[in-house]
Amino acid sequence: MNILVLNAGSSSIKYQLIEMPLQLVKCVGIIERIGMEDSIFTHEKDGVKHTESLAIKDHEAGLRKIEATLMDPKIGVISSVDEIQAVGHRVVHGGSKFKSTVLVTQEVKDNIRDLFDLAPLHNPANLIGIEISETIFTSAKQIAIFDTAFHQTMPIEAYQYAIPNSYLNENKIRAYGFHGTSHKYVSEKAIEYLGSKSKKIVTIHLGNGCSMSAIKNGESIENSMGFAPMNGLIMGTRSGDIDQSVVLYLKNKFNKSADEVNHILQKESGMKGLTGYSDLREIQNAALNGDENCINALKLASYRIKKYIGSYIAVLNGVDAIVFTAGIGENSSLIRQMSCADMDGLGIEIDIPKNLIRSKEIREIQKDGAKVKILVIATNEEIEIAKQSYELIK
Repeated sequence: MNILVLNAGSSSIKYQLIEMPLQLVKCVGIIERIGMEDSIFTHEKDGVKHTESLAIKDHEAGLRKIEATLMDPKIGVISSVDEIQAVGHRVVHGGSKFKSTVLVTQEVKDNIRDLFDLAPLHNPANLIGIEISETIFTSAKQIAIFDTAFHQTMPIEAYQYAIPNSYLNENKIRAYGFHGTSHKYVSEKAIEYLGSKSKKIVTIHLGNGCSMSAIKNGESIENSMGFAPMNGLIMGTRSGDIDQSVVLYLKNKFNKSADEVNHILQKESGMKGLTGYSDLREIQNAALNGDENCINALKLASYRIKKYIGSYIAVLNGVDAIVFTAGIGENSSLIRQMSCADMDGLGIEIDIPKNLIRSKEIREIQKDGAKVKILVIATNEEIEIAKQSYELIK
């Protein structure tokens, strides 16, 4: 079964065509800078990359470009779109409605639209991807996979806020958790790798968006994101945790509207607000060259991670393994080192030489004899989406 996995962002579309159940990746690609005259299109097949710069005015043009490339005689992998049996779509916010993967219906699309306000950077683009895909891949089943679904196992003490009960019961205002597809994938890989030694795991997803999960016996019991994907850890442009009094102060003292404050916290804060950069590679390079703002930002970000590690160990009553994943988690030895420093009292002892090794394989980076395993595991949300799509319709 050929499953096309689509991840539509506000100005990008990532895709992979995966043959299931073999999990054979036939091609991967991404369109960046949608809406610009110099959009970048990258398509990779059999390790050979094809890259071009062209004007892609909107998501429909982007998906038409992907369609044509998939069937291209030289770099394509299919001869007809009818060879694609399913399209799996990543959807960031599923609210309380969606606890598992579902076939897309009009009701599903309406519910995704109702959640726009809770994930304004993600859900609108996710829905656009679904609606356009329906017009292109007409014989394929359209399937929605929600980032929040994995966290539906969180207990009420983890997801309820201390506000009047009616807001939970009538308006479903609660913590939902995010990056569930990634947390599920890497936690299952850790359990498979460690076997019975991995009943209590802390997973740390660090990319432009960042979150952490406490996982017990394979189920999520806590996630650092909450009602919407902007609190918890410090992220590329998102503030993460902030005293709610600051929100009111920004509104009242500086005469900011709710939308203006939201824009500040979503798009102008985090590492960008602290340094002027949102890309960690630039921040690390500047820090190595003595930039005080960048040095300070790295300290703030790793301190926040460390604080969550400690709180999750308390929630789990111990920890067997800590897992770093996603772009920063997999590639930044500096962030991993800073986040695990001075935690030997909790059994966490990172081995600096092991930490510097780069590999796509699962690797342990703790000191020999350390009580807690520290793993680096490459996430693969696309494979997880393909797996869930296949299980739904096989």
